[in-house]
Amino acid sequence: MIEQKFLSSLEYKFYFKKGISYKAYLHNFQDEIAIGDESPFAKYLPQNWQRQARLDRKIKLSDALQSAIEKNTRSLNWLLITEHWCGDASQINPTINKVATESNGSINLRLVYRDQNPELMDAHLTNGRSRSIPILIQLDENFNLLKVYGPRPEVAQKLVMDLLAKGEDYNIPLHTWYAKDKQRSLQRDILGMLEGN
Repeated sequence: MIEQKFLSSLEYKFYFKKGISYKAYLHNFQDEIAIGDESPFAKYLPQNWQRQARLDRKIKLSDALQSAIEKNTRSLNWLLITEHWCGDASQINPTINKVATESNGSINLRLVYRDQNPELMDAHLTNGRSRSIPILIQLDENFNLLKVYGPRPEVAQKLVMDLLAKGEDYNIPLHTWYAKDKQRSLQRDILGMLEGN
């Protein structure tokens, strides 16, 4: 799904150091909502904020994922490419943050904005052409690339691709799928990342 041009560990380290915390991301998100129509993405922001805030409050990790977090002995750096306007990010970012938070420091999460980091984004295109986000880049303690995940669970990606092939809008069907799936597919995928599958 993701076509990668592998960057060096020094390049990944640069982007990781440039990244911001999840808390800072939420603060920036609120600031962008506050400027209203001055943001070119104003129509997407309030709904994405509501989705993300709801999940931040209610997300519960599966027993299997919680167990994998507790058993993880590796020091991991997670670099998340995202944007406030992205509907998928509003559905996925809270779970990624929850996993990092529950890891008690073994997973270090930093977020970077897609539109401010085109070189990083272009190294992780979906299907070799699309700048789809969010993209989660899993790095080891020395910033060597281990795995890349995104922009959404495989079932959701197939749904989107099928609808696009028919020339249909995917926004409502996709978010309906997220609501029904209740993060189960995403959590299985993250479990696979942690277990090295």
